[in-house]
Amino acid sequence: MLTAGALALMAAVWWRHASGPGGVIDIDRAAPLTAKFQVNVNQADWPELMQLPGVGRTLAERVIAEREERGAFRSVEELTRVDGIGPRTIERIRPYLLPIPNEAEVANR
Repeated sequence: MLTAGALALMAAVWWRHASGPGGVIDIDRAAPLTAKFQVNVNQADWPELMQLPGVGRTLAERVIAEREERGAFRSVEELTRVDGIGPRTIERIRPYLLPIPNEAEVANR
């Protein structure tokens, strides 16, 4: 009897709060939040590179290995030096890449 009374009281409190001015929050209908980020391919570690669309751990590690072996990328298009990155991949990840300054811009700093 005591349990039934407690359940009835909890239901009444819930009903009072749900029908008030705030109502019930429907979490499933909340707008998704998006985060904008950009990666510097000449400084990023593999976990950062994995955040790029279509880039997994293996491809991220290939980018780092290529960068360490042959030097920094001088343009986004030079990412095609990495096995597994072609023009379509570059276009997919381009919005998430920081611009790579050319040598003249670096010398003027």
